[in-house]
Amino acid sequence: MQLSLATILAEAARRHPDRTAIITDDAHVSYATLWEDSLRYAGALRSLGVVPGDRVALLAGNVVDFVRCYYGILAVGGTVVTVPPMLSAEEAAFLLSDTGARLVLAQDMFAALARAAVGDGDVQVRTTGEPHRPDALESVAAAAEPLPSHVSRSPDDVAVIFYTSGTTGTPKGALLTHLNLVMNATVNAFDVHPMSGDDVVMGSLPLFHTFGQSVALNTTFRVGATLVLQERFDPDEAIRMMREHGATIFDGVPTMFVRLAEAAANHSELPDLRFCVSGGASLPEVVLRRFEEAFSTTIYEGYGLSETSPTASTNQPLYGARTGSVGHPIWGVDVEIARADIDERVELLPRGEQGEIVVRGHNVFAGYLNRPEATAEAVVDGWFRTGDIGFRDDEGFIHIVDRKKDLIIRGGFNVYPREVEEVLLRFPGISQVAVVGLPDAELGEEVCAVVVPEKKGAVDPAELQSWARERLGRHKYPRRVEIVTELPLGPSFKVLKRELRARFGGKS
Repeated sequence: MQLSLATILAEAARRHPDRTAIITDDAHVSYATLWEDSLRYAGALRSLGVVPGDRVALLAGNVVDFVRCYYGILAVGGTVVTVPPMLSAEEAAFLLSDTGARLVLAQDMFAALARAAVGDGDVQVRTTGEPHRPDALESVAAAAEPLPSHVSRSPDDVAVIFYTSGTTGTPKGALLTHLNLVMNATVNAFDVHPMSGDDVVMGSLPLFHTFGQSVALNTTFRVGATLVLQERFDPDEAIRMMREHGATIFDGVPTMFVRLAEAAANHSELPDLRFCVSGGASLPEVVLRRFEEAFSTTIYEGYGLSETSPTASTNQPLYGARTGSVGHPIWGVDVEIARADIDERVELLPRGEQGEIVVRGHNVFAGYLNRPEATAEAVVDGWFRTGDIGFRDDEGFIHIVDRKKDLIIRGGFNVYPREVEEVLLRFPGISQVAVVGLPDAELGEEVCAVVVPEKKGAVDPAELQSWARERLGRHKYPRRVEIVTELPLGPSFKVLKRELRARFGGKS
């Protein structure tokens, strides 16, 4: 059996050659042109010595060349290693070394980062975006013979290596197969939130991340719809682009919905969105309500990880949307709750009981690169152990309580940060909040709330503590409140709580 993720674009180009695949502020690119460009890049890669199975790093932002390179690597039979552009040279070098990448394709503005990451090694760097540069991939493509079609691959061959965000430590390379990613795009497009070729998807999510790549890029192309690329997320610009290009769908993470809801007041007209999809982190109920009221649309909150391609469950029209939940498992995937205190086996729990969320199905990755022990710990009895704590209610909706590793144990009592965050976000003047546990000599850990006030507001820590004391258990309300202008975010826009613990853990 043969299957390639490159088929996603190849089939869209065959069926809808003249339909617009990508819109940017500078260009409209048809499916036929995009696939021809990708095959030219694939020919260039072959001339540079890339053979099926080789790992090729891709360092680019939300530009058309990311897409050309992405499908070009897949078309020649290579494995894509996406490198977030905001990494340091040392961090990027780790990814190149860990994967054994033989070539880096870098958007011109990130060429210096690519070269610094490569150092004195023998990894090649080719740039895109400036055709006249001596190291430009475009010049190689002009001299090479385009591939006539994509190279055949096995469903179990690795298509993309996604690195975990590193919120809990050193990133690990999750091996995603062609089957994983083709199935996730197909199920998302036709079963979870049915789409059509008439849809226009706003692409503000970074394409180097699993959410943007699978749910925005591959899912959109699976139905032959149009993707509007925003190079760097800005809420006012996103609203303008959605209005100008008739966006019908917005995929985003909670921080994006926060900023869009705030920016809505600056616009007399807002886009007419059919629906939105939220993922990447838990969406606070107050944020969901604010956004849905402002934009008169529905947000379907979903759940997934790099290791699950990423979608595992989501609120869906088929079952209805339940605020505060992440819906039901997607087609072909099982999501259950297992005892969290047993590591060597998976023991499922009945509905209503809290435990660790476990996943099995076509979306579960092939393992962690070069880390067999980590893979064995993560995949037990055929189930992927997510490290998240949750439960299923009587109607089968899945609820996330919190990250297993983010659990705060204060004086022997469990405190789930997400529960505290949901309450604190109802306090007037708060835009964002992250709750972390900090070391305490007497209690083990103390609850600390790190707060970002709204742009035109201010938050008094004492008032917030007094307000929270009335609404949370005595062991739950924050004894410490820190005011900041912004929260540290990782490449996937997740809050880096380990940085907050490091920053405030030494204060008295």
